[in-house]
Amino acid sequence: MTGQPPLQIFVDSVGLFAPGLNGWASARNVLAAPHTYCSSALQLPAIDSLPAAERRRLNLVVKLAMATGFDALRQGTPALLPSASVFASSAGDSDNCHQILEALAAPERTVSPTRFHNAVHNAAAGYWSMATASRHASTSLSAHDGSFAAGLLEAASQVCSSQQACLLVAYDTPYPEPLQTLRPIAHAFGCALLLTPQRSARSLASLALSLSLTGDSASTLATPALEAMRRQIPAARALPLLARLAQTPVPNQPPLVLDYLPALNLALDLQP
Repeated sequence: MTGQPPLQIFVDSVGLFAPGLNGWASARNVLAAPHTYCSSALQLPAIDSLPAAERRRLNLVVKLAMATGFDALRQGTPALLPSASVFASSAGDSDNCHQILEALAAPERTVSPTRFHNAVHNAAAGYWSMATASRHASTSLSAHDGSFAAGLLEAASQVCSSQQACLLVAYDTPYPEPLQTLRPIAHAFGCALLLTPQRSARSLASLALSLSLTGDSASTLATPALEAMRRQIPAARALPLLARLAQTPVPNQPPLVLDYLPALNLALDLQP
């Protein structure tokens, strides 16, 4: 942090779903050779860990968050799971928001109980706790375009303070019109990081977080399509970090810088 020692954590596993990046197992190969990236339809796996009645209530944003979290769990350390969690999203359930506003604008002003049930920002975290039978603490937050950085900072703080693992899930989906014109989000994007306080045999990298003045420009991607995704989707601000994790580790690379708040960015020193 600015004037403070950095937060030191380790990345144990990754989850990722986005157009052309359907699961970390295949996405990491694309991000390691980004010139091979080709956009394609989002492909989310079925969520079978919930009762049928709950599965029927799931919408895109919850399916995306859960698929991404489970993608990270499949590659993580079983003894650490399910762990505490942080869910970060700029918009939350954008489609549900649109439908509720439409209902309130209609003469009857009748809101569906299911839509009301899913209206809270922590709906994805609630379904997650049911699906994983987790009794661990969960935090849901939003920080506009800095939501991924805010979520990463919160998760890292929890790891350092509790000395326990924490799962970060960051996700965004497009709004329907007319909200999409006012708050354009190009595509659905979800990523997850399982963060731990100590290095293990599964650790992908160590990560030191510190605040950075906005004079340090945010890290970008050389591949135009991936850079457009990074700029157009708040959760996709994670892409420079995900690309670095996918590539062959190189010691002493310069820190990454992620968009955070108007006066501050988040610097990430990533080492093998």
